[in-house]
Amino acid sequence: MGTIRVGTRGSNLALWQATFVRETLEKHHPGIRFEQVIIKTEGDLDQKSSLSQIGGQGIFTKEIEKALLNNTIDIAVHSLKDLPSKMPEGLILGAVPERGYVEDVLITENGKTLEQLPQNAKVATGSIRRKSQLLHIRPDLIISDLRGNIDTRLRKLKESGIDGIIMAKAAILRLELEQVLYYEFNTDEMIPAVGQGAIGIQVREEDNVVEDIIQALNHQDTFHAVTAERALLATLDSGCQFPVGAFARVSGKELDISGFVGSEDGKNILHEKMKSKVEDVWGTGRILAEKLLDRGAKSLLDAFSNN
Repeated sequence: MGTIRVGTRGSNLALWQATFVRETLEKHHPGIRFEQVIIKTEGDLDQKSSLSQIGGQGIFTKEIEKALLNNTIDIAVHSLKDLPSKMPEGLILGAVPERGYVEDVLITENGKTLEQLPQNAKVATGSIRRKSQLLHIRPDLIISDLRGNIDTRLRKLKESGIDGIIMAKAAILRLELEQVLYYEFNTDEMIPAVGQGAIGIQVREEDNVVEDIIQALNHQDTFHAVTAERALLATLDSGCQFPVGAFARVSGKELDISGFVGSEDGKNILHEKMKSKVEDVWGTGRILAEKLLDRGAKSLLDAFSNN
């Protein structure tokens, strides 16, 4: 077989993910050559606008998906939380490696907890989901937008007069940022983004050869868990830049999932949890979303869309 081209964004974290995928595949398929291809996305080119302003859904994935559909690459590697729950026709989520840490963390100069931050502290995040849950816990916080790669974000913490920034724990550990001090939120106080901590490997639906090759990376329990989360997102019909989160875990033959929908100001938060067998994880995520919709989630999402 010829070279298999692995498409990725060019950020440090994206390159870590693509390198992990490529090196794992090389170990399992020593007779095949794998090559990384860096693709600039809309989210990479516009580093100033807030994510919600430039569309949110698919801004880090569309260009890579186009390359996959155009046969410029054979595998697309994404942070799964960036990948919309509804994919372009002809593409599928082929494999998901074992998930990393899912938790969000508060990074400060001296490792303060959220409780220890002063009254009216300034906290920066690019995520509406995080903003909603932060303000629910601490309505006094002044939340500002945060964009840029991880180095840029950490520099803003030092230079911009803010008290803390919120990031994913997985990113800090994968990039071995040992000097960073942080407080870790548990997944009940800050429900993660759908797919957070997981890598999504996307392929063409008809490309059975490549789909078989990437199965060496697939972790079935993680795949089941993120499928349930993505079903919730798809049922709510919301993109990654809405105040929505979900976190599912598989233990044995049982799936445990929690989800939330909130208002941007954190005043209204809806939580739901449920357990099910792993036989129908998509159905479980859909049912949980419907429970949230029954409790008024649609009006919260509509209010956010109309802002």
